[in-house]
Amino acid sequence: MVLHHVELWVADLDAARAEWGWLLERLGWEHDGSWDEGSTWTSGATYITLTTSPNLHGDAHDRRMPGLNHLAFGAGERSAVDAIMTAAPGHGWTPLYQERYPHAGGPDHYAGWLENSAGFKAEIVAA
Repeated sequence: MVLHHVELWVADLDAARAEWGWLLERLGWEHDGSWDEGSTWTSGATYITLTTSPNLHGDAHDRRMPGLNHLAFGAGERSAVDAIMTAAPGHGWTPLYQERYPHAGGPDHYAGWLENSAGFKAEIVAA
């Protein structure tokens, strides 16, 4: 079985498209289309959609509340993780846990964590 899709509701679609679009494309996902209320990126049979909704309650995401804490993505080699972590601040992402990078998840786990302007967190993991 494989994850079919993830739909993220966002308050600021333009910022989300710029930030998530950069990260997903850097990770090898393909932009699959956009419409007035959203955009989709695919990787194999899995897709991620960013969308707005008139049913949103509030305009802030809090990863510390019940619900989604973060999405983790395989990035391949350690050098790919390092390159993404270096470039991310120029694309709306703030590195997290820098004092423990790249082993914030433990000595055998090579990864970086990022947070975007809306408070969504992404983990970028080396193979």
